[in-house]
Amino acid sequence: MQKCLAILLALSAMTGEAQRARDLGVPFDGAAGPLDAITDVRGIEVGHTTLISGNGPLKVGEGPVRTGVTVLFPRGKSNSDPVYAGWFSQNGNGEMTGTTWVEESGFLEGPVAITNTHSVGVVRDAIIAWSLKHPMFHQDWSLPVVAETWDGWLNDINGFHVKPEHVFSALDGAQGGAVPEGAVGGGTGMICYGFKGGIGTASRVLKKDDGAYTVGVLVQCNCGRRPQLTIAGVPVGKEITEGIPYSMFKDDEAGAQQGDRGSIIIVVATDAPLIPTQLKRLARRATMGLARTGSTSGNGSGDIFLAFSTANPHANDEPGPNTVQTVANERISPLFNATVEATEEAIVNAMVGAKTMTGIDSHTVPGLPHDKLQEVLKKYGR
Repeated sequence: MQKCLAILLALSAMTGEAQRARDLGVPFDGAAGPLDAITDVRGIEVGHTTLISGNGPLKVGEGPVRTGVTVLFPRGKSNSDPVYAGWFSQNGNGEMTGTTWVEESGFLEGPVAITNTHSVGVVRDAIIAWSLKHPMFHQDWSLPVVAETWDGWLNDINGFHVKPEHVFSALDGAQGGAVPEGAVGGGTGMICYGFKGGIGTASRVLKKDDGAYTVGVLVQCNCGRRPQLTIAGVPVGKEITEGIPYSMFKDDEAGAQQGDRGSIIIVVATDAPLIPTQLKRLARRATMGLARTGSTSGNGSGDIFLAFSTANPHANDEPGPNTVQTVANERISPLFNATVEATEEAIVNAMVGAKTMTGIDSHTVPGLPHDKLQEVLKKYGR
């Protein structure tokens, strides 16, 4: 029987063990918000449904199961007002539904969801079904935004274990406040740089002179090879070489570098008043935060980014015309900086928060060892 694990953060907090990169002393640039999470952008709510059950040999349709779904409401469950948005595909070996309409209209309507590669369809349909029961979000037609990364090394991905009720649970349970990280929700079965990956988040607050705006980032990271991993400028992946789960996460015997393995989805949110063309520019900057951690977005990688702004409420009201504010392009660079910094930290937070996991056929992926990470950073004066 599938066991739906809700939020794991509370259990971790009870142990007193540090769960975030800053708790381990990892140095990052920029000033984080109070929660250091995407929910520092007022109104945003995040929900997870985590599915973990079974052990041993893979039996398609039965398990083991290591998967789930993560959802995000830009203005919360009680506000369906669309937000200005833009998206960017750094490498398109992946999926994010609904983006052609985001590109065409400039708006994101409804929640965003992230899951595993083979559950995109059921999650998309479930969001529509949920919306039909919530008149505020109901439309005669809708094109939900659902993104994915592949969890088939740990999870019975062809067993289609994510069901509509799991999506409903994540949607109904979405809330503000601290965001659980690591092996939760859509990130449950993910691998990042040969360590356990998953969901991570971070935020930045700009200086008063730059508008005091907030930028928040949420990632589902499932990308990279171990030798690539860089944290705070330190080649951590070359220093911690134990426990690489399988050959595709390391260089070959001759030392030749392979392309990236896996994918990453990055969602960038801000309360700065930006229009769609500016938000597309913001989404592009997530690439630079990803690059800081070592990724080169290889041919097999699906690196797709979405950015939205919670400013300019009612910008899509009928009949219009509607008044819209925007940051001048000459003043947008601090928002770019914040996006890069928060993206880098969110990826590291995902790995720090994830614990060692064993899945199908006893495949085991190690969690990033906190003590060794601290030792390596100290070795390099960080």
